[in-house]
Amino acid sequence: MTSQPAEPPPRRGRGRPGHDQAAVLRAAVELFNRKGYDATSMGDLAKELGLTKPAIYHHVTGKEQLLGQALDDALDELTAVVTEAFREQAGRSAYERLREVVRRSVEVLVAHQPSVTLLLRVRGNSEVELAALERRRWLDDRLAALVTDAVAEGALRDDVPATLVSRLLFGMVNSLVEWYRPDGAYDRAMVADAVTAIAFDGLARHETRV
Repeated sequence: MTSQPAEPPPRRGRGRPGHDQAAVLRAAVELFNRKGYDATSMGDLAKELGLTKPAIYHHVTGKEQLLGQALDDALDELTAVVTEAFREQAGRSAYERLREVVRRSVEVLVAHQPSVTLLLRVRGNSEVELAALERRRWLDDRLAALVTDAVAEGALRDDVPATLVSRLLFGMVNSLVEWYRPDGAYDRAMVADAVTAIAFDGLARHETRV
């Protein structure tokens, strides 16, 4: 029987709209990744953008709100991918849906690499970070449920715990933030295909030879 997902934890709200808000967020993420979130001030961000601090506060209430927006950017699409894998089950095995989740996770990471890089560095030092970590745990749990279902179908080997498999799969995907470059030798589709093939060829169940 296919596992049913719990609802994902709620995302935090976004800030006030404004035509410069996207630019402010991009600059903030770049600074947070370069200097560290705690070491970055709103003054640093204003200097980076060539704006006054009051101009930035027109769009956001502070750097914690920017952090929340960046983490939402990293998590929203991935949450949608995982949720869809459970809601659209007709005619598709758990194994097929699991492969699709892994492949699309690579595509999401590449598309949102700066925000995902920031997400992987949070440690739960604030309510914003704790909320993001809760959402990550939900994703881990859903992926583990898909692994369990794929094992039950006989598609995957059953000698590795599902929770360990889910962490290894996400670990492989997340490692891309350390080396992938959009202008490098490998495009997004090639990397997504390679990660999926390597992961699932190793996880496939093989008949024991006597």
